[in-house]
Amino acid sequence: MQRRIIIRNLLTVASAAALSFTATFAHADGKPLKIGTMSGPDAQIWSVVTKVAAREGLNVKVIEFNDYVQPNAALDAGDLDANGFQHQPFLDSQIRQRGYKIVNVGLTYVSPMGFYSKKLKSLKDLPEGAKVGIQNDPSNGNRALLLLQKYGVIKLRPGVGTNGVNATPLDVAENPKKIKLVELDAAQLPRALGDLDAASINTDYAVKAGLQPTRDAIAIEGLKGPYANLIAVREQDRNQPWVKKLVAAYESDEVRKYIDTQFKGAIIPAF
Repeated sequence: MQRRIIIRNLLTVASAAALSFTATFAHADGKPLKIGTMSGPDAQIWSVVTKVAAREGLNVKVIEFNDYVQPNAALDAGDLDANGFQHQPFLDSQIRQRGYKIVNVGLTYVSPMGFYSKKLKSLKDLPEGAKVGIQNDPSNGNRALLLLQKYGVIKLRPGVGTNGVNATPLDVAENPKKIKLVELDAAQLPRALGDLDAASINTDYAVKAGLQPTRDAIAIEGLKGPYANLIAVREQDRNQPWVKKLVAAYESDEVRKYIDTQFKGAIIPAF
């Protein structure tokens, strides 16, 4: 009798250990989850997420990128399991252009985009014919143009800039100061700031360049809007058990506290 109890207890322990080992990995072959993100603030936050996820049985490996194109290409190709770096308008634009089967499964943070300058204190101070840098990708370029319109620098044609219709420089209907819009890759804008009168810079690139949005931006977006960043996965994976665990790890109190204390309002939790 005692021998049967001992054997049963050993089997229970072995079974629990096996379940624990299986839960640690999302893949049957034991490989960790690969999550793509941008170097800088995104990667810093995901380093905290990996620790929270590990306690919930997920082994997460963070892969860092330095441009906005590769993370979706890698996810679509199956080289990543998920990514976390973009907002919904950017994802929608990528899906329209490239046909990706990628979906939003959870929100991460809001990162208001701003205009910066080494020469000016306000967009109202832009001189005649000023050179103003904006992003050359459709969704972020649209954000920049809307911000210029909000501050009265330009006026766009009716019906563009919202409701899924991205504005381009060709949609500028009024430009009283005859500013010259210089379209550059988002990553190049901080480096080009000295050659421009002002430039629109995404917060992750601004922070990496030593800029503090709430301190240094001469114009900045409001917090409400469609530009909360998100976690994306392939459509075929959206109902996998690890997806729910990954999102829950990001939306944890520990990660919220880290964002609030580390970034002091430059990045704000969207969950």
